[in-house]
Amino acid sequence: MEQRDRKAALRRSVRDARRSLPTPERRQASEAIAARLRLLPELLTARVVLVYAASTTEVDIEDAAEGLRSRGVRTLYPRVDGEDLDLVPVSRIEELVDGHRGIREPTGLAADPSIVDAVVVPGLAFDLRGWRLGQGGGHYDRLLPRIGDALRIGVAFTCQVVPQVPRDAHDIAMDLLVTERSVHRFERLEPA
Repeated sequence: MEQRDRKAALRRSVRDARRSLPTPERRQASEAIAARLRLLPELLTARVVLVYAASTTEVDIEDAAEGLRSRGVRTLYPRVDGEDLDLVPVSRIEELVDGHRGIREPTGLAADPSIVDAVVVPGLAFDLRGWRLGQGGGHYDRLLPRIGDALRIGVAFTCQVVPQVPRDAHDIAMDLLVTERSVHRFERLEPA
């Protein structure tokens, strides 16, 4: 089986698992993940954090983003711009509008990605070495090298954690993975 086929099969499997979570369970797990994010010691000194607006089945981290803003942290949200992501400052979730694939996005002026101290990264699957499998569009794969040394925090429901994520040379590992059950910290790995 080719790498592309392995990734496609894993995407289908994890999408189905995530979709099958009952809404109350998904909401409760998202709340637990957001609470863990708010308490991460690695975020205590962050000044600028890239967060995201969740799709209907993704981990909803808005409680964590609001907690960061209440501490004076500047939050940026991604906006799809062709093949890339623009990072736009947002002070209230109500500023977001429906965007790419129906996911809420900001409308303001983009910030320089180099100001990001930490990025909370969604994904379809993660393994316990820190590798991530995204939706397949490559937006975060292209973004992460542009933000340099920023802390990379993956978030996922436990059903999205798999034994091994198939990876390519351009894939970038997470420094942490936060699930509703635990926080995993990894030694920073370089792309293959």
